[in-house]
Order: sequence, then C-alpha cells, then structure tokens
Amino acid sequence: MNRIKDVLEDKGLTQIWLAAKLDKSYNMVNSYAKNRRQPSIEILYKIASILKVEPGDLLLKMSEVE
Repeated sequence: MNRIKDVLEDKGLTQIWLAAKLDKSYNMVNSYAKNRRQPSIEILYKIASILKVEPGDLLLKMSEVE
C-alpha cells in the first residue's frame, strides 16, 4: 500500500503532472495512486525523487493498513 495520492494532494500536484514526469500513462499513475497496482522499487524511488520526499514517505506503515 502506498501514499502517492496523499503526497500529491499535500503538494498540490496532479496525477497527470506525475505521469508526465515519469513518462508513464495517466492510467498507470492512477493505478498506483488508487493502490490497484504497486510501483516497482525503481519507480517508487523515482516518484520519491520527483516529489522530493523520502521513499519511505510514500509507503503506509503496517499500523495504517489495518
């Protein structure tokens, strides 16, 4: 589970913007944001770099999942 959608909202950024930065389709980024699909570790680190956050900030802690 990830917090990509929350971090984008906190920063006032859109999934369309992130898709362009990642050179991925909007549908792929939307799948990440809605937790229907999880990004690879490589993509997760790239997203973190683009959003200027630590990769761990994009992940839910186990206590948040329950």
